[in-house]
Amino acid sequence: MVNIINIIQIIVAALLIAAIVLQQRGASLGGAFGGGAESYHTKRGFEKVLFQATIILAALFLGLAFLNLFI
Repeated sequence: MVNIINIIQIIVAALLIAAIVLQQRGASLGGAFGGGAESYHTKRGFEKVLFQATIILAALFLGLAFLNLFI
């Protein structure tokens, strides 16, 4: 049982890393030094799906970590 939880947690961690890396398209180094005027925009299409998937994967990873802690 514990081995299955560990394997699932590793898979979720890899998917979470991939989802976070795919979101890094707009974050450039120029923003760190106050460059560029940022404007508000809504998430649409794949960007919205990726954002929601990241939240779900993070919650799933946290749940698996607590489950692994208590077993």
